Amino acid sequence: MQAFCPYRVCPLGAHIDHQFGKVHGFALNYGVHMAYGVKENGVIELQSMNFQKRAQFHVLSIPDEKVGDWADHLRGATKMLSRKYTLRHGLCGVIKGALPIGGLSSSAAVIICYLKALCSVNGISLSDSEYIYMAKAAENEYVGVSCGKLDQSCEVLCKKDSLLALDCLDDKYENYVKSAEMPDFKIAIFFSGLERSLASSAYNNRVDECKASAFALYSYAVSDLRSDIDMGVGLKLKDMYLRNVTEGVFHEYGFRMPETWQRRCRHFFSEMNRVEQGTELWKSGDLVGYGKLIFNSGASSIINYESGCPELKKLYQIMTQTEGIYGGRFSGAGFKGCCMALIDPAYADSIKEKVEREYIAEFPLLRGKYSFHLCDTADGVGK
Repeated sequence: MQAFCPYRVCPLGAHIDHQFGKVHGFALNYGVHMAYGVKENGVIELQSMNFQKRAQFHVLSIPDEKVGDWADHLRGATKMLSRKYTLRHGLCGVIKGALPIGGLSSSAAVIICYLKALCSVNGISLSDSEYIYMAKAAENEYVGVSCGKLDQSCEVLCKKDSLLALDCLDDKYENYVKSAEMPDFKIAIFFSGLERSLASSAYNNRVDECKASAFALYSYAVSDLRSDIDMGVGLKLKDMYLRNVTEGVFHEYGFRMPETWQRRCRHFFSEMNRVEQGTELWKSGDLVGYGKLIFNSGASSIINYESGCPELKKLYQIMTQTEGIYGGRFSGAGFKGCCMALIDPAYADSIKEKVEREYIAEFPLLRGKYSFHLCDTADGVGK
């Protein structure tokens, strides 16, 4: 038996899903593959082609705390699934990611691919929302990454040749089919040659900064009895998100906060605006205008969200100066990993040559580790 989950890219909506913002996404025609068979004794035995250590545990005996290896994603998924469904059978097999690790939501893809297989051997059928929320809970509650629902939603809900527009506040979404007026495009992936782990990066710190700034803004607004604030939201840090406050509240009270928190807010509200503008540009077939917004998103990620290592920043800079690229930015959290871009297929060869030449000239030690991949949009696992 086989299971597959695609990777994803997020052209707009960077770093705001965990604050219940609005996001865009594509699923890719590359992803995580698993070949597996049932084990009736309930044991999980999986060998990864990307990591050396084999995963081995029983579906009814998951440690309460993470172990610290790649299989924590599987353990977390098993624990979340077992909260709602009875698990009797395990599985054995091999799992492999089709592209290098970092920036394409490989962890979410591993979890969803594994969930599909584990559900199959146990006769369980999950809804789209169950896949999304169980996979997210595995990362949040077990692995320890404070991610939002962007990755999981794209990998489940996306449709080929369409842009997924998702509101992370109420889970409303729409897949907008590429219009006949829009020129053809491909999705280019530029791997920096550096891998990263979200749990050990600055990702969780950024989430905490966003929540702290939301808490501060909400407190200021409540003290002034602002009418555009939902007074039903409790004054508890764990319950606060930037979507709880308005851009007007930020403009009025933001100067009271540390500059670092102000930058996080500038990114959130400007990115929300870019998503809303981008939806209209996509629907009208304006890929040039949509691409400019992606470049602007990348700039805000660097300046306001302060993500990106020197290697990714260099890739971004090169992309902004390369003919045939409509728009591009960091993919994923932006702490190592890769960059993505929407490109004109007619320029694919020249883009590949120029970006690699200029990037390796700056980072010669990454020769042989850096890589370029050309992708198409694809359906999510729920299709």
